[in-house]
Amino acid sequence: MSKKTESGMKKVIPIPHAVRVELALDTATYGDIAEILINARQKAYSAVNFAMVEAYWLIGKKIVELLGEDDRAEYGTLFMRELSVRLSRDFGKGFTLANLKNMRQFYKAFPIGYALRSQLSWTHYRLIMRVENEKARQFYIEEAVKSQWSSRQLERQILTCFYERLLASQNKEAVAAEIQRTAPGPEPRDFIKNPYVLEFLNIPPSPELYEKDLEGAIIMHLQTFLLEMGRGFSFVARQKRLQLQDDNYYIDLVFYNYILRCFVLIELKIGKLTEQDLGQMQLYVNYYTRELMNEGDNPPIGIILCAEKNDAVVRYTLPENNTQVFASKYKLYLPTEEELKKEIEAELRRNQGERHVKLEETP
Repeated sequence: MSKKTESGMKKVIPIPHAVRVELALDTATYGDIAEILINARQKAYSAVNFAMVEAYWLIGKKIVELLGEDDRAEYGTLFMRELSVRLSRDFGKGFTLANLKNMRQFYKAFPIGYALRSQLSWTHYRLIMRVENEKARQFYIEEAVKSQWSSRQLERQILTCFYERLLASQNKEAVAAEIQRTAPGPEPRDFIKNPYVLEFLNIPPSPELYEKDLEGAIIMHLQTFLLEMGRGFSFVARQKRLQLQDDNYYIDLVFYNYILRCFVLIELKIGKLTEQDLGQMQLYVNYYTRELMNEGDNPPIGIILCAEKNDAVVRYTLPENNTQVFASKYKLYLPTEEELKKEIEAELRRNQGERHVKLEETP
C-alpha cells in the first residue's frame, strides 16, 4: 500500500500483520475450513455420546444377568452400592446408585435385539424408558429422531401426552404405520390434535386476554408452537389479508405443511366457538382453494383454536364429509395427567363413535 507525499514521492505504508492475513484469507475460505472442524467435532461428540449409551446398556445387561430380579434383596443392594463406589472412584461422576438402576432399567426396556439409535443421547433414553406403553416408547424414539428433538423438547412431548393426543385423531394402526413409515398418504385429520397445550406462552388465563395477545405470544414462541403443531410445519404469514371486492379479511396465522403438501390456516378464538367462526374459516379455506393453491398442492385445511367449543355446533355447521375445517381446544397451562386423559378419552369417543373408550395406563 502506498500514498503520495507533498513532493510527489510515493511513501510505502506497511500493512499491519492482522490486515495482511485478512486480505490473504477471505471470509468464505475461513468459513469452509471452520465448518470442517465444527462437523468433525460434532461427529466426534456424537460418536463418544453413543459409545457411552452403548456402555450403559451393557452395564445394565451385566447387572440384570448377575442379579436377575433380586437387586432389592440384601445381596443385590450391597452389590449395587459397592459397584457405585468403585466405579465413581475409578471413572468419576455418572455412576451413582440411582444411575446404575437407570442402566439396569435401560437394558430391561430395550433388551437384546433392539437397535439403539445413535441420534439419541443418554438423557433421551432415560426419559423414554419411563414410558410404560411399549408402542408409545417406540413412537417417541422415532419422532425424536425424525424431528431432531432435544431432550427438553422430548420431555415436554411426553409430559403433554403427545402420543395419546395423536391417538385422539388417529387409530392405533395408523400410529403404528406412521412409526414404520409405511402408512398410506397422510390425512389432514391425522395431524389435528385436541387439545393443543400452549403453556410455553406463559399467558395466565384471564378475562382481559385478547386474541391479538395470544397471536403475539405465539409469534414470540414460534419455534415451540411449531413443535406443538407437529412435524412438517413451516411459518408463512401473520394477519394474511384477503381482499374480496371492497371487503378485507385477515387470517391470524398461515403455515404450510410439507408432509400434507397444503396450506394450514389458523384462527384464534378466545371465547366460545360459534357457527359464525366456522363459516368464516370455511370462507378462508374456499378462497385459498380457488385462488392461492400452487401446482401440486393439496386442498388447504383450516384450524380454529378455541378456548371452548360445542361439538354439536361443529358437527351440524360443517358438512358430513368435511375434511378441511377443524376446531380444537387449546390450554394455556400444562394440564395434569388426569385432565389430559379425560380430554383424550372424550375426543376418542367423538372420533370413533364409542361410548366406553379407555386408554392404556400412561406413565
